[in-house]
Amino acid sequence: MSNPPALLTHDWFMGYPMTHRSVALARLHTRRRLTMWQWAGDIEDAVLVASELVTNAVLYGRLPGHELWLRLAELEGGGLVVEVSDPVRVFPEVGKERADGQGGRGLLVVAQLAEELDWFLRAEVGKTVQARLASSRSTL
Repeated sequence: MSNPPALLTHDWFMGYPMTHRSVALARLHTRRRLTMWQWAGDIEDAVLVASELVTNAVLYGRLPGHELWLRLAELEGGGLVVEVSDPVRVFPEVGKERADGQGGRGLLVVAQLAEELDWFLRAEVGKTVQARLASSRSTL
């Protein structure tokens, strides 16, 4: 038997171009949105999670003519879902370093901060990486 879908208190999403500037914009928008919602969790942790996921999408999910999508959804119990979608259907590997010796740490950071880290294929194109964070008043 599957769990019933979680009810949302707030839901927001935005598309970004596949550039490094989008990482800073995503951090700004995440901090601003969660502050406006008065989210009870650690906003700086959520900003870091969004930043790492957007960075990964920019570095590894870039396809000409596509953008990435960031979604923030506050669950009824106070938890937060951070999703980043990109057009590439290859799943990320936690801790895998790039050929140039860089990278590989972003998803490890996300996995440490999140209660859950998952990814799934999107019906239309690409994949979504999803992190779920708890607020100080919730358990997921």
